[in-house]
Amino acid sequence: MSYLLSIDQGTTSSRALLFDDSLQTVAIAQQELAQSFPDDGWVEHDAEAIWQSVIAVCQEVLQRSGAVAREIAAIGITNQRESTVVWDRATGEPIHPVIVWQDRRTAAYCDALNAAGHAETVRQRTGLLIDPYFSATKLAWLLDNVAGARERAERGELAFGTIDSYLIWRLTGGRRHQTDATNASRTLLFNIHTQQWDPRLLGLFDIPSALLPEVCDSSDDYGVTDRALFGHEIPIAGVAGDQHAALVGQACFKPGMLKSTYGTGCFMMLNTGEQAVASGNRLLTTLAYRLNGVPTYALEGSIFVAGATVQWLRDGLKLFGDAAESERLAEQTREGSNVYLVPAFTGLAAPHWDPRARGAIFGLTRDTGIAELVAAGLRSVCFQSRDLYGCLEQDVGLGLGLGRLRVDGGMVANGWLMQCLADVLGQEVDRPAVRETTALGAAYLAALGIGWYCSLDELDALWRCERTFTPDMAAGLRESLYAGWQTAVERVKSDRSNSAAAVPRHALPLAG
Repeated sequence: MSYLLSIDQGTTSSRALLFDDSLQTVAIAQQELAQSFPDDGWVEHDAEAIWQSVIAVCQEVLQRSGAVAREIAAIGITNQRESTVVWDRATGEPIHPVIVWQDRRTAAYCDALNAAGHAETVRQRTGLLIDPYFSATKLAWLLDNVAGARERAERGELAFGTIDSYLIWRLTGGRRHQTDATNASRTLLFNIHTQQWDPRLLGLFDIPSALLPEVCDSSDDYGVTDRALFGHEIPIAGVAGDQHAALVGQACFKPGMLKSTYGTGCFMMLNTGEQAVASGNRLLTTLAYRLNGVPTYALEGSIFVAGATVQWLRDGLKLFGDAAESERLAEQTREGSNVYLVPAFTGLAAPHWDPRARGAIFGLTRDTGIAELVAAGLRSVCFQSRDLYGCLEQDVGLGLGLGRLRVDGGMVANGWLMQCLADVLGQEVDRPAVRETTALGAAYLAALGIGWYCSLDELDALWRCERTFTPDMAAGLRESLYAGWQTAVERVKSDRSNSAAAVPRHALPLAG
């Protein structure tokens, strides 16, 4: 028997999944990951804790399955994107906690860069907006705020990476400093058209090139694991950021195919094929994946808070004890409830991109109870998805058209939520038979990397739908509820008129 091992390192947990040679799930192990919030809008992880959790779940999944390391044909890695870590090349020791993708500490820096007129240059080269979400401003902050970091970086003593790079470095015993093109495309430093780190962007953000990893295909040679870890060297053959891996796991290989992943955040991604489509609605142009040196592009809309809303209702407000209870509570609410929860805990992402917006609840009355609050939290995910879906429809026009929405992630187990999503979108929603699509996508990429499969068509044939949710809400009610949502969002947006007053040193325009 041969297996594929998927490492799925996410925002709130690290997971390992073992797939057999027919790509059926054999075993799963998961370990929750602590986050820290040292200041308003700041979110950090302990890089060493991430590493230890990854090794622990890999060892656990082998133990549960009875498999041994020599039976694993390859490893695929998928990871939380944009989260930024810098470490010492000699010791592997991080110089600071990981700055997580949700972190907003560089909001003023981003405002200054936008005010200085750099937005269009960055968008044309990266497909992204200047926002604290992405890695470059996080990296610039580390270089300017950790004592001696900039000097050490310029001497080539430090390495930068998103979480995939850090894991590859540790897994290979420091022999490989690599990333894949999808993760590189989320840094604000990678030119998605030339497929290279961009010198002008490195200059804009004042990033020494010596920090950067080698950029590889999503299916490629990432070295082998250090023998001391598992008792046998295992090839690492597939890497992709979590949303790109989910697109692959959902077999969205044709232009116009669309998936949405519901985890800590929500990420809706549309395959646009060989064309890098520029959004007129402040969505992101990004890489879907890169195989054999050929990039496939996507349009993406990002929601910072989806499943994290349910976590907050559970852990912050303590409205229920288990996330699964949210479905039962939501079922107790009336269909036309006008309570709105806008979960802008770390700002608003697409299409608003307002890092200073903060969350609020509207429409409370004396008969509002726990069920109404829970339903409002779940509906917020659906309304935000409608925001993204509408933007995608406008961006692609009649050229591509949107296919049926394929959904995945931990939240899709909630049937009430999925029906609400279909109702709010007015669109059929397909839930796959294999819901672990992010890890499955990493396994697919590893399988391509070692030649188990030779084409995307072979992988496409493996996808199966478990259930389709069909809209069952009157159009008038749908539009009325959505209009209420739009009003609520406008009320939480910030006044940004004075946000760019202070210009950090590294936000000044490029000379010449």
